[in-house]
Amino acid sequence: MKATLTFLGTGTSMGVPTVGCPCAVCTSADAHDRRLRPSALVRWKEPDGRERTVVIDTGPDFRQQALNAGIRQVDAVFYTHAHADHILGMDDLRPLSFAASLPGDTIPLYADESTAEVLRRIFDYTFSPQSTYPNRARVTLHPLSGRTALHGVEFVRVPLLHGDLEISGFRFGSAAYLTDVSTIPEASFELLRNLDVLVLSSLRHAPHPSHATLQQAVGWAERIGARQTWLTHIAHDLGHEETNRMLPENIRLAYDGLSLPVTL
Repeated sequence: MKATLTFLGTGTSMGVPTVGCPCAVCTSADAHDRRLRPSALVRWKEPDGRERTVVIDTGPDFRQQALNAGIRQVDAVFYTHAHADHILGMDDLRPLSFAASLPGDTIPLYADESTAEVLRRIFDYTFSPQSTYPNRARVTLHPLSGRTALHGVEFVRVPLLHGDLEISGFRFGSAAYLTDVSTIPEASFELLRNLDVLVLSSLRHAPHPSHATLQQAVGWAERIGARQTWLTHIAHDLGHEETNRMLPENIRLAYDGLSLPVTL
C-alpha cells in the first residue's frame, strides 16, 4: 500500500528561528531554515478509496501545521513522549474531533502510560470525568502497545532513549520515525531492518545530554542502511544548505512541508 509521509515540523523545542537569536540560521532568508516544532503526518488510501490520516505528535505549532498541510480529518495520533514540544497542541484537535462522521466518534490518541498521565493532567478539562467544559475535544486515550493495527496498517513501537527517558519511535511499513533520540537500544535495531525511509533526529554538532549529534545520527543511519535517511529535530546550529553539502548523498536534512512516498 502506498502512503505519503509529510514533515509538519522539523525544529527543536524552541523552533527556528529561535526567539531573540540573531545567528546566521535564525536570520537566514532560506525557507528551509524556518522550522516549526517536530511533528509528522502519514496519509494513505484504503482499497475503497477512503483516505486515512495519522499524526505523530501534536506540538504547540500544530494548529498552523494542520492549516499548512490541509488536514481535514485525523484518524489517530501517536505520541512519542510527553515533552511540551510534542503534546501542547493536543487541544487543536478539537475542531477535527467535532467533524467526526458519527455522534459517538472520537479521535484515538495512542500514548505510553507516562505520556498519558501528563496529557490527563495538563488537559484535565478534556479528560476528567468531572469536567463540565462543553466544547472539549472528542478524543480518547489508548495504551500504546508494541504493535498497533490501524485501518490495515501496523504501527510498531520502537523503544528509544531520550537522555534517561524511554520514549517511542514508530515503524510503519518500510518507513520509521525516530525523534528526540540520544541512544538506540540494541534490540531496537532489529526493528529497523530493511527500511526504505528512515527519519532520525539530529540536533547539532556539539554533544547534548539527551539528543543525538549530527555525527551520531549519520553513524546510526549508516548502520541501519535505509535507502534514504531524513534528519529532523534540527537546532539553529545547522544551516540547511551548508549541512547538506557535508552529508552523504542518501542522508539529508528534512524541512517543513517535505512529503515523501512510503510503502506500508
